[in-house]
Amino acid sequence: MSHHHDDDGDPGQDVPDRFDLSDLGGPPLPKPKKLPLAVYDKELARLQLELVKLQEWVRHEGLKVCVLFEGRDAAGKGGTIKRIAERTNPRIVRVVALDKPTEKERTQWYFQRYVAELPSGGEIVLFDRSWYNRAGVERVMGFCTNDEYVEFLRSCPEFERMLLRSGIVLLKYWFSVSDEEQERRFRERIEHPEKRWKLSEMDLESRARWADYSRAKDQMFKYTDTKWSPWWVVNADDKRRARLNCISHLLAQVPYQDLVSKKLKLPKRQPDDYVRPPMAEQTFVPAVY
Repeated sequence: MSHHHDDDGDPGQDVPDRFDLSDLGGPPLPKPKKLPLAVYDKELARLQLELVKLQEWVRHEGLKVCVLFEGRDAAGKGGTIKRIAERTNPRIVRVVALDKPTEKERTQWYFQRYVAELPSGGEIVLFDRSWYNRAGVERVMGFCTNDEYVEFLRSCPEFERMLLRSGIVLLKYWFSVSDEEQERRFRERIEHPEKRWKLSEMDLESRARWADYSRAKDQMFKYTDTKWSPWWVVNADDKRRARLNCISHLLAQVPYQDLVSKKLKLPKRQPDDYVRPPMAEQTFVPAVY
């Protein structure tokens, strides 16, 4: 399996009105060549139909599917999760994006708050960051002790073995992005107010500690990239290709049958002599458009 140099950040924290760009230096970098939009849109539509088929099979068979999305800040994890969930049923395909642990959660077994979010039968759960926070942001930023970190690396493979033995399908994706592309995306978020929410002080700190995160990621892979629960690395410099490649791979990991394409017949409406109340009695949203 190919291993790339990358890692993890923490959500939350108030976003300031502006950021200090002094340590990013220089003009925005050129954008990498993208997959043509027409090709991307066509393939995404095809794959999203397959995701609906997978969803219905998971529901029908009572399968439990757990997918972890990790990687550098601005690597495109959120965008991929959004495209997976876009056409699916939120009661079946559920996104989990936990905030930093509360005081109470800090006293619990480390995996406890993640266990509560694991899939029940007939569910696909997409973790936008996961228990691997301990091996990434917590390790680099000093949010856990060395003993806690070492214990995580020791216990995580066994924890994942337990999940697999319980019947959960576990998939782990690492979104790998180059130094240059991450800088370009950070700059884009800084310059566009509608994207500013994606950027926290923690994200900027992760940028400053690029080498520390690389070391942490490589150490994490050393202990948790196991034969029974491997990391799948997604080359994410081109977001469009990354989304398609990840979704295509995900679909290939869970065998499913098509329960969606069978023809349905719309029943006739029942005869009814009920007289509805006047529409004037209802309060309507103003027709601004």
